[in-house]
Amino acid sequence: MPDQPPPASHPHPLATVPCHDPYVLPVADGATGAEYPAPEGTGVLAWWSPDLLTWGSPRLVFTVPRDSWADPAAAPWAPEVHEWDGRYVLATTLHHPGDTLPPVRQRGTRLTLSHADHDRYTFAPSRRGTVLAVADDPSGPFELLDPTASHTPRDFMALDGTLTRDEHGRPWLVYAHERVQIINGTIEAVPLEEELRPAGEPVHLFRASEDSWFARPGAVVPSTQALAPYVTDGPQLMRLPGGGLGMLWASYRTEPGFESGEYVETQAISRSGSLLGPWEQSEVLVAGNAGHGMLFRRRRSSNDATNDDDAPDTLVLHRGMNTPRVRAEIYAVTLTPSGVELGERLA
Repeated sequence: MPDQPPPASHPHPLATVPCHDPYVLPVADGATGAEYPAPEGTGVLAWWSPDLLTWGSPRLVFTVPRDSWADPAAAPWAPEVHEWDGRYVLATTLHHPGDTLPPVRQRGTRLTLSHADHDRYTFAPSRRGTVLAVADDPSGPFELLDPTASHTPRDFMALDGTLTRDEHGRPWLVYAHERVQIINGTIEAVPLEEELRPAGEPVHLFRASEDSWFARPGAVVPSTQALAPYVTDGPQLMRLPGGGLGMLWASYRTEPGFESGEYVETQAISRSGSLLGPWEQSEVLVAGNAGHGMLFRRRRSSNDATNDDDAPDTLVLHRGMNTPRVRAEIYAVTLTPSGVELGERLA
C-alpha cells in the first residue's frame, strides 16, 4: 500500500513521517506541542520538531487558490520556506496538467533520441512552475505574490525552485527545467527584483548530461520512462569557505538493481563564487536511491541562535525514491572549499 500520513497525534517519530523533498527551517519557537485538525484542501503541510527526531501534527500553511493559474486539485511539490527581509517566503511547484506545452528544442545539446527511444518514452509536457508566496509567520497562511503566473517562465515545464542571493546580493530563483520537455534536463536561474517579481530572462547554468557518473561501467540503461541520465532535481545553493559557491542537486544514474535508475544526491561547484559559474560537477555525495537534499544549521539549545554567519552543518534528504516508503534521513556535514563532505548519519 502507498504511504499514508500517520494519525493526527503528537509526537510522530521521524521514521513514521512520509517525506518527499524535505526542507528544514530552523526557528526560535516551533509549535511542536500543538494539535491541529486534519487538513482540508490541496496544499502544503508544515511539521514542527524540537529535536528533528519527533514531529508534531502537520499544519496546512498554504492552499492552492481556486482562482490561480494552477489546478487546485494537483498537489504542490518541493515546498521550502525562507526567512527573507523580515518575512517568510514559500517556494513551491504547482501544476496545470490540462494545459499542454510544446517540447523545446534545447540549444547546444548533443543528446538525441533514436526511433526506438521515441517509441519507448512518452513526452507530454504540461504547465508546471515554481511560485512564491509570502507570510508574516512560518506557520502561514502563505499568499501567492502572483496568482496569475508562476515565477518560472510560463512556457517552461519547471520545478523545484529555490531562492538565493548572488555574490552581489541580487535575488534569484534557481530551478530545474524538466527533461520531460527538453530531454536533457537543466538547472537555470531567473533574476528577481527585491520585491521578488521576475526581472529578466532565465539564465542557463548547466545540463544533467554534464555529470561524469551517470553510467557505471557495464551498466545497462534501464528501459523505463525515467530516462535516468537526464534528470535535474532539487537545486540548493551554499556559500563555501574561500568564497566558492556550491549547489546540491539530484539525478539518476544507471545501476544494476534499480529498475528506474538509482536516484542520487550530487553537487556542483562554482569556484569563481558566481551564480553564473562556470559550474564543475563533483562525484555522487549520497547514493542508494536518496536525494533532493538541503543544508541547514542545527539548533543545539535555545541560546544557539541561527544567523547568516553560521555555516550549515546538517543535510536532510529523502531515501526510497520510486518505492512505497519514502522517508527523511539526516546527516552531519562539513563545508570545504571543494564542497560538502558527508559525516555521520544523525537520524
